[in-house]
Amino acid sequence: MKCPYCGKDATKVIDSRPSEDNTTVRRRRKCEHCGKRFTTYEKIETIPLMVIKKDQSRQPYDRKKIEKGVISSCHKRPVSADQINNLVDDVENEIFNLEAREIKSSTIGEMVMERLRDLDGVAYVRFASVYREFKDVGTFMDEIKKYMNDSAQ
Repeated sequence: MKCPYCGKDATKVIDSRPSEDNTTVRRRRKCEHCGKRFTTYEKIETIPLMVIKKDQSRQPYDRKKIEKGVISSCHKRPVSADQINNLVDDVENEIFNLEAREIKSSTIGEMVMERLRDLDGVAYVRFASVYREFKDVGTFMDEIKKYMNDSAQ
């Protein structure tokens, strides 16, 4: 980091702490050349992520949409808020680790279903019924049979 006073890049960090809103890190620095102190702020650079919907339209990524779907699926199920939050965190981490600027909503849906399958069978089938847009009871039963066969193994 260059010193704003003398322009030399021999500075050291004296103190680091999160800002009040926890979105940046405040660093107090001291120039080893001129001895003056100054403050810098670091902010995580995020990749703007767009979600490609089924109709090929694009919307900004919104964590709350995943949370809403998972919460609805887990309604009146023995799944804690921490488990839901961990599931959403896990999906979100996988999404951002892809380091892509766009992701298909179907990819996100599959990630959620994969985790719900392990968390709670009923929540999984509920989510799948909305996500896969089951048209009739037969399709719904096929998914349940598939889940039961996979669980038995």
